[in-house]
Amino acid sequence: MKTSLKAPLRRAAVTTSTLALAAVLGACASSSPDVIQRADAQRMAQVQDGVVLSVRNVVVDGNQSGAGAAVGGVVGAIGGFGGSGVQREAQVLGVLAGVAGAAAGNALERFATREEAVEVLVQLKGGERRAIVQAKGNEQLASGDEVIIVTTGGKVRVTKAPK
Repeated sequence: MKTSLKAPLRRAAVTTSTLALAAVLGACASSSPDVIQRADAQRMAQVQDGVVLSVRNVVVDGNQSGAGAAVGGVVGAIGGFGGSGVQREAQVLGVLAGVAGAAAGNALERFATREEAVEVLVQLKGGERRAIVQAKGNEQLASGDEVIIVTTGGKVRVTKAPK
């Protein structure tokens, strides 16, 4: 009796596609100071006045949630297993390709979720200094700019003070 691998491979492909979609959508979450999260809307925020001392470009490292590794591992294993008609070879190829796929998926997730950001050093009116890292937004901050630091639910953002 000949066993068909088409149905299990089809189910695995659907599962893999679902995991890939979840990883991609998770990578789309924004930390931009121009985007306010729904949970932070209609909440009172603490505001502090200050002056920008310096601004420098930084990169926020990407996530390694494991979703990229899981998706890459499954895709690699399925592709590797289908690479040979001999059962034993297919199993070995599946394992090797699964490991390689997991490593590639992890690296891809980390790279895809990296974000360009700025570190803003602010001197508050009382003399204290604060350093805030935030994603680059539409507003360009420079030394000497009067700003406000807005704190909502533990999240902080810096924006130019209204004139």
